[in-house]
Amino acid sequence: MARAITLIRSASLSDVAEYAYAATAPAESRLIFLAGSCPLNDDGSTAAIGDYAGQAAKAIENMQAALTASGASLQDVISTRVLVASARREDLVAAWQVVRDSFADHDVPSTLMGVTVLGYNDQLVEIEAVAAVLDS
Repeated sequence: MARAITLIRSASLSDVAEYAYAATAPAESRLIFLAGSCPLNDDGSTAAIGDYAGQAAKAIENMQAALTASGASLQDVISTRVLVASARREDLVAAWQVVRDSFADHDVPSTLMGVTVLGYNDQLVEIEAVAAVLDS
């Protein structure tokens, strides 16, 4: 299957970041704007309470379900924003490592942010994404 995404790197920017600095999608692609993926179980309860990595994993799982329902996959994601309810860098990194590992070589442009609070009780992580697909 042809992919719509082109990840862009620049030799003039640091290679320390674990993601591409930009991405493009052709004009004929269909963009998919996902709501923030939350670490919620099927019954609406918050998963992995107190566990940043566990909540990131559940948010990725839920994101994959939304992508599948949209006719896409993680390989079609063009960018992410990872929100972590913490001021501690270690907590942000714990969530980020799960996200990074989930995307593997498809290292899309991403923003990692510490925030004060998220919407659900005991929620520590939320992941926003945009995807692009080429429909047949």
